[in-house]
Amino acid sequence: MFKDHWSVNLRRRHPKPGGQDEHPLDTGRPGALAGKLAVITGANSGLGLGLTRRFARAGAEVILAVRNERKGAAAIAEVRAELPDAVLSTRWVDLASLASVAAFGEQLGHEGRPVAFLLNNAGIMTPPDREVTEDGFAV
Repeated sequence: MFKDHWSVNLRRRHPKPGGQDEHPLDTGRPGALAGKLAVITGANSGLGLGLTRRFARAGAEVILAVRNERKGAAAIAEVRAELPDAVLSTRWVDLASLASVAAFGEQLGHEGRPVAFLLNNAGIMTPPDREVTEDGFAV
């Protein structure tokens, strides 16, 4: 049964020859995600920026969860240059601080909108020195 479920999902995720992909999460169709809210961490560059562009093109409202609001604003300007009607905003969050993450979650909760997509993309690669966050996590 698991194998059948898996193979059905694989078929739904790939375009049929000569046809469109009919998967409900197809972000390639304009308007496919209209009315949905996506929160993307690390959305100001790299993969996060690409995801922001893709979700915005599909009509989702995108919150760019960033540490540097200036870079977040620059990312919004870059996406809006291509997609002027995109619904984008930045929110500051320091993912190395559990207090900051909790405050961010509370802020989203108070806004009363369900988050349809949470893309946890942010991260750092090989910092030169071992650092520890205020919560005791190695960075």
